Formats: sequence, C-alpha cells, structure tokens
Amino acid sequence: MILRIVIATMVVLLTALPASAQFDQIMKGLGLGTKDAGLSDVKIASGLKEALKIGTENTVNLTGNLDGYFKNEAIKILMPEKLKTLEKGLRAVGYGPNVDEFILSMNRAAEQAAPAAKKIFWDAIGEMTFEDAKKILSGSNTAATDYFKGKTTDSLTTAFKPIVENSMNEVGVTRQYNELVGKFQAIPFMKSESFDINQYVVGKSLSGLFYVLGQEEQKIRTNPAARVTDLLKEVFGKTK
Repeated sequence: MILRIVIATMVVLLTALPASAQFDQIMKGLGLGTKDAGLSDVKIASGLKEALKIGTENTVNLTGNLDGYFKNEAIKILMPEKLKTLEKGLRAVGYGPNVDEFILSMNRAAEQAAPAAKKIFWDAIGEMTFEDAKKILSGSNTAATDYFKGKTTDSLTTAFKPIVENSMNEVGVTRQYNELVGKFQAIPFMKSESFDINQYVVGKSLSGLFYVLGQEEQKIRTNPAARVTDLLKEVFGKTK
C-alpha cells in the first residue's frame, strides 16, 4: 500500500514537469546521471545534438557557397590522378586555360550539391541514441564526424549524385571533359582511358564535406569561443 502511494506521488510530480525535466528526475532517482560531470544523460545528449546541428550547418554554409571548395586548398577538387597524363599533355600543347576551367567547373558542381547535406545530417542527429551521444562525446575530436560517415555516406551519395550530374551539365563539366579528352586524343601517340568523372566529383565532394565537418567538430570540442550557446558551454566545459 505504501509503495503504491509513493509511486502515485512520483507520477503526479513528474507529470507536472516538462518531458526533459521528467527524464532528469528519473535518471537522478535511479542513480544513472553522469555524477562526475554533474550532467544528466539527457543534457549531455541535448548538448551534443546542439553542437552537431551547429557544426553541420557551419559546414554546409562553408562548402555550399561560391568558392567553398575552389578556394579551400584542403578540399579543392583537382584533376584525378588517372587523368594526370591527360592534364600534362594538354598543358604542354597550350590547353592549360581549358584544364583550369574544367577544374573550376568540378568545384562549382560540388558547391551546388553541398546544401543537400544539411537535411541528411540533421536526420542522422535525430536518430542518435543516448548511447551514441555518450560514445561520441567521450570519443576522439572527430568521433561525431566518423559517426556521420557511417550513418550518412550512402544517403549523401544518393542525394549528391543527381545534383552533381545536373550541376556538371549546367556549368559544363561533362562537355568540357569530353572536349579535353578529344583534344588529348588528337595529340599524336596519346591515348586516354575511360573515367567516370561524375562519380569522381561526387566522391571528392563528400570527402571535402566530411573534412570541413571534422574541422568544425574539433573547434567546438577544443575552442571555448566556438561554444556559442549556454548549453554547449555547460556540456563541453564540464566533459572536456
């Protein structure tokens, strides 16, 4: 009888609190809060998700604008290694400007595709469990980026492919590539192998996106100035 009264009292008290506060109270009552950090699991998860939303939004803003790829030497899309002979041959006979224009157009295609990543990243954040959050928070400085790679690469590839292909047609990548191959093959004794330029640009677009995301994640983890909300300051200030 006494047990029933206690349980009923707890239910009444908890229903008067917001959902997050209810979870906090339950966790504290069960002794499952993160005692060392003085933070509940729900606050840790909320802080991490907030950090990831900010980090992914910054990433998309940085890569999805004009020159987001082209003027970032760390992620700029260059001629594929398999086409280095083609590039060298074309530059040797005066087609350097054409090669440069082609390289620019690949980067423009990546910049147009980048904004599509935001929804996919945020969907992955929404699916994150408390266990995922704790592992990421206590992991390496790029643990969240690694999590995103595992969770979103397939979806991002599917989303990026048509955008990149359309962009490459619009900005002339495909046309320029075919023209460059034609010019190269017109050079005596020169032969070029077939190459999927669309797949290459999609792959490089994603590599660049994850690179920038990793940089943004490290800022939030290691630089207090990058923790732009009170929740981020509290969670990352106490756990790192």
